[in-house]
Amino acid sequence: MVASPTSSAAAVLRAVLRNGPVPRRTLSRLTGLSGAAVSRHCARLVELGLVVETPAIQRMGRPHAPLDIDTDTHRVAGVHVAHEFCTVVVLDLRCRVLAQRRVPHVSGDPVEVLENAADELTSLVLEVIPGQAPLSLGVATGGWVDQDAGVMVEHASLGWRDVPLRDVFARRLGLPVHVDNHTRALMHAEELFGAVGNRDSVLYLFVGNVVDAAVRMGGRTMRGRRSAAGDIAHLPVGDPAVRCPEGHFGCFEATVADQAWSRRVAGRSFWDLLAAAESGDVVARRQLAERSRIIGRVAALLYDLVNPDLLVVSELGANSFPECLAAVREEVGTRSRAPGNPVTASSFDSSTVLAVSAGAAALDMLYGNPLSASFAPTSH
Repeated sequence: MVASPTSSAAAVLRAVLRNGPVPRRTLSRLTGLSGAAVSRHCARLVELGLVVETPAIQRMGRPHAPLDIDTDTHRVAGVHVAHEFCTVVVLDLRCRVLAQRRVPHVSGDPVEVLENAADELTSLVLEVIPGQAPLSLGVATGGWVDQDAGVMVEHASLGWRDVPLRDVFARRLGLPVHVDNHTRALMHAEELFGAVGNRDSVLYLFVGNVVDAAVRMGGRTMRGRRSAAGDIAHLPVGDPAVRCPEGHFGCFEATVADQAWSRRVAGRSFWDLLAAAESGDVVARRQLAERSRIIGRVAALLYDLVNPDLLVVSELGANSFPECLAAVREEVGTRSRAPGNPVTASSFDSSTVLAVSAGAAALDMLYGNPLSASFAPTSH
């Protein structure tokens, strides 16, 4: 079967991303494409401002000009919608955060919240890249997100249903908009820019004010019908005395969600609990480690179900304190029957992980289909 120009161009672009700066000859070996095909795709990617030639390396014969991702010509934008605030962000094509801003929700009305975030993003873009429009906008959030429809079907902690994310932002900003669940977007970020790389099977577990999982098998992230895969909120592994909003007891999300956990065990906001732990408060760190143990029990259950090559945990405790990640690993090691059980924290630190998820929603589409991106060719 002959690869399409789009898939071949994507293969070249991803090979440059993973290996750049990289000579064309090496790209031919990495992608299995002919030298002529690689040269043709590289020329087009350079023309579009996605790839750039780096200073030539002098070897035997002609000098070679390795190729790398162009991180100067284009930018993407992102909006992450969380329980208490939105994060608006501008990123380069390696998903590096150039600037971000936290935007508190202005009301309980989802459209008002999203339009306000869009206006704040416009302000940020004008500061960071005046006179230039981002290639596209990525929108990420927790809960059930229908990627094809561009709709937040349900976000339990916000109480929002059937919110047309794509339509609201496209109307307000006039950009191509790509929408996804933040855990799947982070899986793509790990694949493209982080620790996952080319691993065939990966389990990603996200814990915040919502809890989600993403599963990658055979090199593809599972979505399910209407992108509903990954809902683990009601797994009965939490505190049996805790009742969730739907009337069930012992649910995972109702037990470990950020604000629910901190209010119950510490009587203060999660941000205050985290700040205390960062300042060395032993009790606060112990309370976060206990949450990590519950997360580890769920991770062990999912580990046995999926048997992945790697488990990635994105949770503020595990990302910030060694004892929290150790607690997750210990629970997985003790309870899972799968061999090896490699567990790692997110490649992206706590200060940028939400922003990265939003950017990755856009960049995954770009790296999957670079020739369809909506932008004018760029001369160099």
